Amino acid sequence: MSDTRTNAGVDNISTVKKMHTWEVPGERVIVIMTAGNLATTQSVISLLDERSKAPEDRSPSILEAPSMFQVAREVGRTLKEVIQSNATTGMEADGAFGATMIIGGQIKGSPPRLFLVYPEGNFIEASDDTPFFQIGEAKYGKPIIVRAHDPTMRFEDAVKLLMVSFDSTIKSNLSVGLPLDYLTYDRDSLSITHAERIEADDPYFQTVSNGWGRRLRSPLINCLNLPSSDPAGAARQRVLGGSAPALWAPPRLCVFHCLCFIL
Repeated sequence: MSDTRTNAGVDNISTVKKMHTWEVPGERVIVIMTAGNLATTQSVISLLDERSKAPEDRSPSILEAPSMFQVAREVGRTLKEVIQSNATTGMEADGAFGATMIIGGQIKGSPPRLFLVYPEGNFIEASDDTPFFQIGEAKYGKPIIVRAHDPTMRFEDAVKLLMVSFDSTIKSNLSVGLPLDYLTYDRDSLSITHAERIEADDPYFQTVSNGWGRRLRSPLINCLNLPSSDPAGAARQRVLGGSAPALWAPPRLCVFHCLCFIL
């Protein structure tokens, strides 16, 4: 799943597709998601796309690579090439033109594989210990995935989890926004199972977003009710100046307690 918002400042916001697919039904499926400098990512995708159109131009091409590892190497080389061609003033320019990419897919005869490509052109692969990658603005949504992700979960539940993760990020950072693009792939099908765009007015996304918000607020409200038999509650009441345990504690204390719990 990927968002579609890109910006060059708060007064220059655009909608751009960040998920790109190449498919040879029955032979291979390749998906690339991008984050970082828009000019860099579009140049990389254009180069990869051009090399895959005509047979005489497929050298090198991700549609001719014998494995997903070789696909990741080719994407890494292309990304490094584009960054170096634009960055002419050293490390500062390298950072300005930087980008990262997630590559996933399957080639016939091999298992599905997932890679994270860095601006330097090197990459790492997902494993049982690192089952997913997230690029771009990740700090708001990643904790949700880390807590709730289960390798055995259904596609429907995985999509719901990603919606919650993106919703939290969207509400926290203006650089991420709807629409969202998502794609599902069934192992060994060698064809894209389902691809769709979630618009801002999507009723199911709104249901998930509002439902998640209500469930987050519920524990905050309930934690105001401290039972009189709770020694910690009694201690808090004494600190605040009361002489006896109470069933209610001042909101400022409860909010502080909840924030500490969340952190």
